[in-house]
Order: sequence, then C-alpha cells, then structure tokens
Amino acid sequence: MRMEKQRKGVRLVLLPLPFQGHINPMLQLANILYSKGFSITIIHTTFNPPNPLNYPHFTFCPIQDGITDSSSLDLLHLIILLNIRCVTPFRDMLAKVISDARDNKEIVACLISDALFYFTQAVSNTFELPRIVLRTSGISSFVPFLLFPLLIERGYIPIQDSQLEETVTEIPPLKVKDLPLIDTKEPEKYYKELSNLVEGTKASCGVIWNSFEDLESSPLSYLRQEFQIPFFPIGPFHKYSSSSSSSSSSSSSLLTQDQSCISWLDRHKPNSVIYVSFGSLAAITAAKFMEIAWGLASSMHPFLWVIRKGMVIDDGKECLDPPFPAGFIDNLEGRGYIVKWAPQQEVLAHKAVGAFWTHCGWNSTLESICEGVPMICMPFFTDQKVNARYVSSVWKIGVQFEGEVKREEVVKMIRGLIEGNNKEGSQIRERVLDLKEKARVSWNHGGSSYTYLDALVNFILSFEPKR
Repeated sequence: MRMEKQRKGVRLVLLPLPFQGHINPMLQLANILYSKGFSITIIHTTFNPPNPLNYPHFTFCPIQDGITDSSSLDLLHLIILLNIRCVTPFRDMLAKVISDARDNKEIVACLISDALFYFTQAVSNTFELPRIVLRTSGISSFVPFLLFPLLIERGYIPIQDSQLEETVTEIPPLKVKDLPLIDTKEPEKYYKELSNLVEGTKASCGVIWNSFEDLESSPLSYLRQEFQIPFFPIGPFHKYSSSSSSSSSSSSSLLTQDQSCISWLDRHKPNSVIYVSFGSLAAITAAKFMEIAWGLASSMHPFLWVIRKGMVIDDGKECLDPPFPAGFIDNLEGRGYIVKWAPQQEVLAHKAVGAFWTHCGWNSTLESICEGVPMICMPFFTDQKVNARYVSSVWKIGVQFEGEVKREEVVKMIRGLIEGNNKEGSQIRERVLDLKEKARVSWNHGGSSYTYLDALVNFILSFEPKR
C-alpha cells in the first residue's frame, strides 16, 4: 500500500483482544491506518502480548491483566475476566497516552477496540473520546448474535437434539445446529456476553469490518437497518499490506511458524495438496483425529497438516504427541507433511495447494477466498458454524461435514475438490475463483473497500479534537 504523508499530530489508540484470530486483523488494521498517515499506539494485555520489535513504527503500551495461568479457564470465562480486570489499568494507560500526546502537541483522535472488549465504551465516555469497534468476524455471523433474544424466545435456544437439522426461518439458510453457540455449563453467561457485545457495538461511533461488500451485501444491508452508526467494510485487511503477506502474518503470529513446509510444497504439482489446519484454539478427540488421518492417507493426495500442541484430547487430557498408529507416517511415502504451525497466508497462496480443510475461522475463510482455494468445512464453535454454512450453502465455494467425520467421507470430499472430477467440485472451483477476483477488485483503486477506507479516514478526521 502506498504510504501517505504523515498526518501531523493525529494519533489513534488501538486495543486488540489477546487471541490469535483477533490480534492479526487488529495489527493489520493498524498498518493500514499508519499508511494513511496516522500515528499508532497499541495498548495491549500482558496475556498473549504482540512483539513490539516487529512493529517499530508503533508505540506499544502494556497493561497488567492479572492473568498468570489461563489453563483452567475456557474461552468464555477468559473473555469475561479480561473485561473485568482490564478496566482500571486500561483507563490509567489511556489517560497517560492522552496526556503524553498533549505534551507532544498531538491529539488522540479516537479509540479503536475489539468489539469483544465492550468495557472500553464506558472508559472512552469518561474521556469524551470517540470509540470505533473492530469486528474481527464476518458480517453474516453478527446477525444471529443480534437476534439471540428472539431465538431464545422462539425456542431455538437452548438447542434440542431433535431440532438440529431444522432451518432457522428468521435467518436462512442457517440450521439450528449452525447457531453460534459454545459448549458451556453456564449458557446464561454466554448470552449475557453476547448482549454486552451487541450493546457495546451499538453504543460506538462506528464499526470496521474485515470483509468486503460483494461478499456479504445482504447481511450488511440488514444490519444497517438495525444500527444507527456508520459501517466500514474495508477488508480483506491482509491484502493491503505493503510487505509480503507472509512477513505480515508472521510478525503478528503468537506461534512459531514452520517455514520448511514451503519448500515441501515447492516439490508438488499445482492444485495437488490438501492443506489442513483447525486454527489456534480448537481441539479434537483422538478418535476423530484417527478418522482424519486415515482419510487423508486413503485419499492418496499429498497433505500438509498443522497439528499444534494441545489440539488432540484423549480421555480429557492433551496428547503430548500425535496418536498416529505405528508406521503411519512412514507408509505415506512422503505424501504427508506435519508442522506445529504454518505460515498460512503463504501456504494458501502457493500454487501446489488445491483445497483447504478448515475450522472456518473468519481469517482463514477470508484468506482462502482471497487465494481462490475451495474449502472443506469442519467448524467447532461460535461464528465458525455460520461461516461454514455460508461457505457451503450461500457462496457454495466448499463442502461441509454434516455429521460425524468418517474416513470414507474424507476421501470423497478431498477427491471431489482436488481432482474436480465431478460437477460439484468443478463448479465450486469456478465460484471461488470468481470470489477471488471480486475480493481483488474491492481493495484496488475505486473498489468498495478502497472507497470505504477513504470514508473511514475522513470519519476519523471529522472528530472534534481532544487536546
């Protein structure tokens, strides 16, 4: 991206939620806004901190969150705790940033916080500082969050096993099983967190989406009718980077990326490899792991598989090593390559990759679309379920496991997408390549995301200066 003249004295404060899928887009957004001439301050938690050395052009300000061991906390309770413990340290740090800016004859124009850090609305109000939220998931998945009270009232939630395959008539094509829930013993706390998310977003000055208009025009139109604030769908963020996408993603990765897989991919034919990664949080049972392993092996196609620490659970305990049967890898004759973490953007852009077996996190979904790679969807929780349904049934650029993962189904899906030897596989590949082109057009000069980015910059500059 072309670097614009520095906007003298205009500083933005950004606060990312400390999880891989949230830190990546927030730092990508920071780079985009820096390229538009703004000075950037990143306030971040000491839990899962970004590496300031990778971003010498930003100012980093850590705050103490008091979380020394998160192993006993599930995702829901960790988010609740962060929203409680960060209030005072964030308020104190924001006061210091504003004071330091004043001393340097700068203004802090606004705060941009992750939407799940809803506590920041009250803090920003005390400083009379405009707050814009970044929603790191898709626009489509926000609609069910907005409608949760109605879905509870109409009996969709809590979900009954007999309802799983029913269509939610209020938000087609979602089925009941696609509703963005998590496995928790305290569902009321989850509903409360969603209410906090929605209300905190409505109270903000505007919403930035890591998406583009051609991809999610229908849910975007619906939400605009429900919210009285401007929306800025300026994604896909990672495509704005002036540096290579691989270096951009590695700089914000919380896990060490294994670059050796790229040279392995270099040895394979175009569109021949299935890339398998279930993100940074999901866990699978040892039984499911075995079905996946045998399915990959039986497909006879080469595969690159990310198996990170803690991904496989057996009898409630993490498996220290992947529970492959004896001789499994050796018998693959080099068709399989295992890494603990991969440079995903670089992998998906590689000509050898012909399909992506994914958990359908939003970053992964968007990155796959931008490279024209069809998907096999295996969602685990929350927005991943909505994303998977849109991939398979709305955009029709992938296939989804609708029941238990069985090795025979794995083979069928891989061969259908990689070989394109059936009508469905061929049409899926055509549609994802069409969406790839629409994404490319969106971030180029005159495209929708390009235009919305200009509108965002002007919106930020319109705020009454706080000196």
